[in-house]
Amino acid sequence: MQTLDWWLLVHPVLAVVLIYPLLGIVVRLGWQARQRRVHQAKLPAITGRDHSQLGQWLASAVVVLVLIALAVVISSKQTANTSRQLPLLLAWLGTATSLLALWRVQSAGLRLSFGLITWSGVLALGAQPEVFRLSDNPLEAAFWQSHYWGGVLVCGLMLFNLAAWPEIQRYLSWRRLHLGANVLAAVLFLSQGISGSRDLLEIPLSWQQPFLQQCNWAERVCPSPSPN
Repeated sequence: MQTLDWWLLVHPVLAVVLIYPLLGIVVRLGWQARQRRVHQAKLPAITGRDHSQLGQWLASAVVVLVLIALAVVISSKQTANTSRQLPLLLAWLGTATSLLALWRVQSAGLRLSFGLITWSGVLALGAQPEVFRLSDNPLEAAFWQSHYWGGVLVCGLMLFNLAAWPEIQRYLSWRRLHLGANVLAAVLFLSQGISGSRDLLEIPLSWQQPFLQQCNWAERVCPSPSPN
């Protein structure tokens, strides 16, 4: 493996080592917090607080992981042409800064604004030609099988959790919306594990790519290698 191949592994490694274990903890604490609140279960009083704090860390970690993946993919396929590099770098830094601001602001309007700005930045970076997507048409099955679009949708749900957290804690209707959104997020996390594993099988090592680009993927045929 070359240096580029190791960089491409940063995203899946962080997902396995950080995101999914943290997801399991947050789901468990969320279930306990609900049992304590609804069914008066005898559980520690700090259960809800721990769920809240770790949930916010999980949401932020997911967004950061997506930004890392986009940075690695785009930078690894950039040419010497610098006409797009500076705008893309500024867009990435602006998105990361917006995420930091989302942690700091208090008013609902600012939280909504920075949440939308962060998600818009992720979408803008993901729209670059260097980022592979199976389809951009939601009416096609390939769209829902795309690891990229699944990640973008999860990212949006996590940003909703971050931006609306005070309302979720305060109002029952928002807690129900939070529960529904996170059931969908759990399904998407499961599908991301499947599609991510599939994509790892399909991504060749960097030194293999020149030969594989000659293959006819529709016919599943590759040219015979020339003898040495």
